Amino acid sequence: MKKGHNPALSIPIRALSNVSFNEKKRLIELGDKAQSREFFNKAMAKKFMQTFLVAGAVKELLDSAKTTSIRDLFYMTKHTIAGSRENTFDDQSESDPVIEDLEVGIDSLREELHLFANPRGRVVGPLVIEDNGDEIDLARLGSGGYAIPSIVEDYAVKFLRSDAEFVLLVEKFAVWARLNEDKYWRKAKCILMTSEGQGARGARRLLQRIATELKLPVYVLVDNDPWGLYIYSVLKQGSISLAYESMRLALPERAGTSACPPSTTTSTASATAPSSCSRRTTSRAPSRCSATRGSLPSTGSARSTACSRPGSRWRSKASPPVASRS
Repeated sequence: MKKGHNPALSIPIRALSNVSFNEKKRLIELGDKAQSREFFNKAMAKKFMQTFLVAGAVKELLDSAKTTSIRDLFYMTKHTIAGSRENTFDDQSESDPVIEDLEVGIDSLREELHLFANPRGRVVGPLVIEDNGDEIDLARLGSGGYAIPSIVEDYAVKFLRSDAEFVLLVEKFAVWARLNEDKYWRKAKCILMTSEGQGARGARRLLQRIATELKLPVYVLVDNDPWGLYIYSVLKQGSISLAYESMRLALPERAGTSACPPSTTTSTASATAPSSCSRRTTSRAPSRCSATRGSLPSTGSARSTACSRPGSRWRSKASPPVASRS
């Protein structure tokens, strides 16, 4: 400013126009387009100020080795600007995108900036971890399992021992609870996870770490409808909104899928193979569904196989490499 320059930040554009699917890596990636955020620009001055306000709060967290939620960060940085009636932030919907701008601008995960969201997801099975200094055996956590925290980086969660042969992630908590009640993970020697719907970042990151660091194949059990296939697509190849973190969240090489009709009422799973599932169904629902069989292809391609019944609308569908929103 003393030299007469206009202070500015270069922020990569996080939009569909700057996102593409990398056929070689099989990932949704962020492009090179960026926008300049300038201080001496009436349309950008407030966003410029908000960016440095959030960056300052994050630096305080890092310096003090403390963590906080993105909700709490909003309250930490919200105040009325002196001499005016203007607030730094009016709503959390303003501060959350600024955090994402900071992430992509300095190439760091939100969790690496000591920020977290409300945790969602459960995991149980033959895996022993260390969580912030506490040793936890995920095979001895009863019906509730291990609640996946938002921050699961290697400085917070370490893998100590594992006897698992694969990971089974199920979309619905109710299905996970039933499989856990039946101790399916013990019979099949697998790590059993649930994303409880669309996977939160902590669950996606933990799944990616388990698959890559323990070198385990991943099977995903979802409903055979557009929303279920979308959930699988995000887990496998990333999403538009988090395209800048696909390399640390997606599983292009290790995930296979099983898609089953959402109209079924009760779910059971084979105790001998991760690649098949059977369901008790209503009289109108297909009586059998099967998942991807055999070992996962080295190329990372996976087939979504729906229940086959003459005249059924549940058909086999390939998982399309399309940009998906998260």
